[in-house]
Amino acid sequence: MSVRVGYFPHNNSLWVLRHRGILERAIPDVEWVDLRTLPAGDRPAPTDGLPSLHGDHLFDGGYDFIGTGSTPPVTAQGKGHDVVYVAVSGSRHENGRLVVLEDSPITSLEDLKGRRVALGHGSWQTTLLLFALDKAGLSWKDIVPVDAGTDAGALLLNGEVDAWVGSYPSLSKIEAQTSVRELVATDGLFSHRSLWFTRRDFAESQPEQLAAIVAALQESDAWIQENYREAAELFAADDGGDVDHWENALRKRPFGLHPVTEEFVAEQQRAADLFHAGGLIDRRITVADAVDPEIAKLIG
Repeated sequence: MSVRVGYFPHNNSLWVLRHRGILERAIPDVEWVDLRTLPAGDRPAPTDGLPSLHGDHLFDGGYDFIGTGSTPPVTAQGKGHDVVYVAVSGSRHENGRLVVLEDSPITSLEDLKGRRVALGHGSWQTTLLLFALDKAGLSWKDIVPVDAGTDAGALLLNGEVDAWVGSYPSLSKIEAQTSVRELVATDGLFSHRSLWFTRRDFAESQPEQLAAIVAALQESDAWIQENYREAAELFAADDGGDVDHWENALRKRPFGLHPVTEEFVAEQQRAADLFHAGGLIDRRITVADAVDPEIAKLIG
């Protein structure tokens, strides 16, 4: 049976693995599925819910394994999907932050009340913004979230939004044009980890294939840390971006897979509770239900 692995540029580890041929040594018939080729489906307004495609495609035949930021597996559990975490990265707090223009009248998190804030909704950016709002005693309903994706930086420059949850290399492009100011340090607020997850039935029925994927990711991540420039070229070739910006972004990110920890589960649970309180998921979930201690043995 072929194993289907989903990938897209935002999960840097899987993107590089797709282009390096490492996994094919263990699983010759692996089927790579570019998430951007799958049906986009309906995207809820950022005030009404969270996009759920990353989790949905695990259960509609799209793929068997995927890597994302922190938000999609929580969203998947919120829809009732039986997902399990496989591994997490180290903290990526240096890779993203909540910013305003240097001359903005917004000087504190409290000043975000009633303001338009751009983000890639449904990604880690939703979690970071919710954590920041909660720190200031604000809720999701106290701001105007703008689901802007890759256009967010331009909206900030044009004054169409008041703040932006941005990440590198997109932030590099804006920082090259103007000065921005961080509203709150990401470090200490949100760990912003990459993670990998799958369906429980796949983890239980195909442990050897899952172990092969983990081992291939670990080997590929080690290669990235020795070849940042060459890895950056793989991303720039796809999006036409600047290789220097991509190299800078990759150097800011920790690579390597780690077991799921209690600390990570607690952070995910906090996010899940805030999603529910903000009306972004319909049900309360227990993140620990998606943790299988046996899988941690694969990481080593």
